[in-house]
Amino acid sequence: MPADVLIGASSRRPILLVLFVGSGAAALIYEIVWLQMLQLVIGSSAVSLAVLLGTFMGGMSLGSVLLPRLLRAGQHPLKVYAVLELGIAGFGLVVLGTMPAIGKAYTSLVGHGMPGIALRAAISIICLLPPTVLMGATLPAVARWVEATPRGVAWLGFFYGGNTLGAVGGCLLAGFYLLRLYDLATATWVAVALNLVVAATAWLLADCRSEVATGKGTGADPRAPAASAETPDPAARTRILVAIGLSGLCALAAEVIWTRNLSLLLGATVYTFSIILAVFLAGLGIGSSLGATLARETSRPKLLLATCQLLQAGGIAWAAHVLAGSLPRWPLDAPLDASAAVKFQVDLARCAWAILPSAVLWGASFPLALACVVSPGDDPARLVGRAYAANTLGAITGAILASLVLIPQMGTQGAQVLLMLVAAAAAVLVDYPRRPAAVAAATAAVALVAYMASGIRSIPWQLVAYGRQVATTDYGAKALFFGEGMNSSVAVSETGEGARFFHVSGKTEASSLSKDMRLQRMLGHLPALLHPRPRSVLIVGCGAGVTAGTFVLHPSIERIVICDIEPLIPQVVATHFRRENHDVLRDPRVTLIHDDARHYIATTPEKFDLITSDPIHPWVKGSAVLYSQEYFALCRARLNPGGLLTQWVPLYEADRRVVQSEIATFFSVFPHGTIWANDDDGFGYDTVMLGQTGPLRIDLDALEARLERADHARIRVALAELELGSAVALLATYAGRLPELREWLAGAEINRDRNLRLQYLAGLQLNSQAGSGTFAEMMGLRRFPGEIFQASPSRLAELQGTMGLGAERTRP
Repeated sequence: MPADVLIGASSRRPILLVLFVGSGAAALIYEIVWLQMLQLVIGSSAVSLAVLLGTFMGGMSLGSVLLPRLLRAGQHPLKVYAVLELGIAGFGLVVLGTMPAIGKAYTSLVGHGMPGIALRAAISIICLLPPTVLMGATLPAVARWVEATPRGVAWLGFFYGGNTLGAVGGCLLAGFYLLRLYDLATATWVAVALNLVVAATAWLLADCRSEVATGKGTGADPRAPAASAETPDPAARTRILVAIGLSGLCALAAEVIWTRNLSLLLGATVYTFSIILAVFLAGLGIGSSLGATLARETSRPKLLLATCQLLQAGGIAWAAHVLAGSLPRWPLDAPLDASAAVKFQVDLARCAWAILPSAVLWGASFPLALACVVSPGDDPARLVGRAYAANTLGAITGAILASLVLIPQMGTQGAQVLLMLVAAAAAVLVDYPRRPAAVAAATAAVALVAYMASGIRSIPWQLVAYGRQVATTDYGAKALFFGEGMNSSVAVSETGEGARFFHVSGKTEASSLSKDMRLQRMLGHLPALLHPRPRSVLIVGCGAGVTAGTFVLHPSIERIVICDIEPLIPQVVATHFRRENHDVLRDPRVTLIHDDARHYIATTPEKFDLITSDPIHPWVKGSAVLYSQEYFALCRARLNPGGLLTQWVPLYEADRRVVQSEIATFFSVFPHGTIWANDDDGFGYDTVMLGQTGPLRIDLDALEARLERADHARIRVALAELELGSAVALLATYAGRLPELREWLAGAEINRDRNLRLQYLAGLQLNSQAGSGTFAEMMGLRRFPGEIFQASPSRLAELQGTMGLGAERTRP
């Protein structure tokens, strides 16, 4: 082929690099959108996410292997690339349009246990395999435009790096802009538009008359000398492919571990996860570009690749030390009144300080591995496909292994030690030592890694307990329990005064303090007493078990179902609150479900008299699905006639817009709902929303008589401990309903599955101290609802006086 044609092809590589940036951005937008959509259908437990992630990355691995086998080398690489991008755009629209229908069919068929997991896997495959296979095929397709030499395949490292850096942009664009202001459909259309632009540009770049791929590559610059490289034998190639697979395993397993620990420190918001992923991908992109540059010049790519693996072990040790030691002690939290941009800059610096070094090394490994296995005459597409598949399969294994096995069984400390040893093993595989001096050097390197691994420490329990406030919080408490479960890290602490606290994912979720006990018991006793004869109850979220324990005291209750996503919480945490929760988990009426609660509600055919939902704060990523309009509709469908639902709404760590969104969304499904306050000396600590299918009617005299019955004596005592022992005291917590709050809620964002707006609103306000102001505004609009409360005039007057509402504040 004439030199001027080859030089022309070479001059187009920067444009192709830009195209890979665009396709990387589109791919990450799709990934974030699809993960969010599929979590709504199959749940967000560790098992479901492992199935989903395995399908997503498995499809990419399959595409990288299949394309060079199924597509002949004579096809123009850029036109193949363009067609693949068009296919991805088409499937993106198909997934967007068909997912709701698939979800409805799925929820009518699925069960629990292994059959349910198998069906979840099938749904993931149906939805994700076609587009991800096409995504995985793009790099092998373009590989046929380069020469099968270390210098030629080095360009693939640049393309891979550009694709990864584009993914950084897509991650930030989706997480900070598209999904914060718009919805899943808008984000999908942006990704489709990127695919279309990339496809059109690639097609225009292709010139079939002058640049036809030969299978040996046509994109090398003949004026530049190729770096000399060792010609690999088949056994050496196999070892390198295994090593790059182990590198992928370490990378994704470490990302899972570091995401878990960094989210404790920064606050587990959707923005935190976007920042962590963006830093990790940026490191991969930078490293890939550096590795490609080295691969073009070095004559010893094996040595560099082996060195990368050893340094990765050191990078894992560095991140483990930083996350367990120095970062939790950095008093770098931005002031409470600082802008979100300032907080995000601080979080970005912390993430980069901890994980960027290792990510750069993992990124550099891929182009160096390509340089190690390439030989003149190879089909670059097959070469890249095998290496990419090995790396991706390793990544799948690492992500699933870390989530389901390593963290639950070994903790993040033991898991990081194991990963360091795996990285050392990968280094030995790459540059297999044969001479005595080489064997001695390899032994010394492995021994050094083992020594570093012995110094890895566990994260402090205080990080699990106090999260982003760990550097400035000292309650003088001691840890009664600390564990890292499959889905979350949990701790139980006790102060010198005997108060116990349950912590999960860097925040306090429950305690034995009176203000928390009042809320937890109101969630249970309020609906149980307002229902004439409740027999069955579903509790969403076990926590300390106090809410579930309230139902143990009600004599008519025959069945108590507790659903919690993290097995450690009911199995271990609730046992530390046996006195407060009446030892609920030993009650024979209790059935314990370890699953995503929303998934359980969507798929169970059972209906309940009472459902009480006490999810984690809405700013925690993933929890907004338990505050959405669709979730409340699912709960309503699972209520028996006359059934009642209670839902917790925190006023602290939230501003007015967040609270308004939660209440307006609830009222959109339960227009006859009411709000009940858990006041903390006027601060407005949190509230309970009570919903039912029709208008609420409360017979105050009958309720008082019920509390006086002998079989309700323990209930009366439990409420009296919190100054709620009478019907009047309990009902005086009434705080409002839709007719009184309609104007106040005007313009509130309705949290829907298609946008999950709440997690983006709440994620910006996790340091908010506006709870007292929000509470004061709500209470200022409260009116005495004369049509709800029925009683003798004297008792109505007593209730009205206790609530501080005179005749002028009575709503007929």
